[in-house]
Amino acid sequence: MAIVSMFYGIIVSIYYLDNKQHNFPHLHAKYQENEIIISIPEGDVLDGSFPVNKLKLLQAWIEIHKDELAADWELAVNGNNVFQIEPLK
Repeated sequence: MAIVSMFYGIIVSIYYLDNKQHNFPHLHAKYQENEIIISIPEGDVLDGSFPVNKLKLLQAWIEIHKDELAADWELAVNGNNVFQIEPLK
């Protein structure tokens, strides 16, 4: 697992070699006791739940950084180190 960003209490991660359960780009995010899996670049919820306001922040961040997230996804599924992505401000 690689943490790619943290903002407003949300921790965003991409797991290395994680293309077996969900066969398309996605990320994992945690906020307090909530966990979510969300697609890249669409921002669709695949599993889990988040408070609505935090989900909107996460989806806005994904929209802003979708190209960087796609690049990090490719690196991670091939077992390579990912790059940090600017947090939402």
